[in-house]
Amino acid sequence: MADLRADLIATARAMQPAGLNRSTAGNVSVRSGDGFYITPTGMAYGSLIEDDIPLMALDGSHAGKRKPSSEWRFHRDLYATRPEVGAVLHAHSPFAVSLACLRLDIPPFHYMIARFGGDTIRCAEYSIFGSESLSTVAMAAMAGRKACLLANHGMLVAGRDLNEALALAIELEELCEQYWRACQLGQPVLLSAEEMAAVLEKFKGYGQQ
Repeated sequence: MADLRADLIATARAMQPAGLNRSTAGNVSVRSGDGFYITPTGMAYGSLIEDDIPLMALDGSHAGKRKPSSEWRFHRDLYATRPEVGAVLHAHSPFAVSLACLRLDIPPFHYMIARFGGDTIRCAEYSIFGSESLSTVAMAAMAGRKACLLANHGMLVAGRDLNEALALAIELEELCEQYWRACQLGQPVLLSAEEMAAVLEKFKGYGQQ
């Protein structure tokens, strides 16, 4: 599966120019058979080669010469419980982190919130990085959603493949910035539950199916 590992490295390297990450922060994974490839812990993305990418099983074991990301648990739990998920991305992007540090859900200030599966982007409760408890609260915030914020931490997105995961992360950071900017001018006017329900219905047939 060398090509899959190469695609994973390319996605990880795309995070910094997209404004999602700096240095070794964040992590990315992609489903492979009954397990998943994930970026290794504490290694700069620019230096990665395919042999640096660990292959993890759903029982938490891994193969390869490098240790997996310390956040492997919420990647594993998404793959174990969400068969539609093919790739997971976690980033410490500036506007997502800013809102996460306020422990704020993002309300329906813009209809594109519905792109992530509901009428809000939830913020998970705080738990220390790399812990099973962080995965537990992240899974609760991700229920029925493609993304969430992690309190005092960052963002988490789940896509059908690496391309969608990266696109969702970029879109979420943009929404976080737009919400932050709108709040500088006043209290954003929110879409109603009925208006968001109509958007969610319309999204079912949006784009190339």
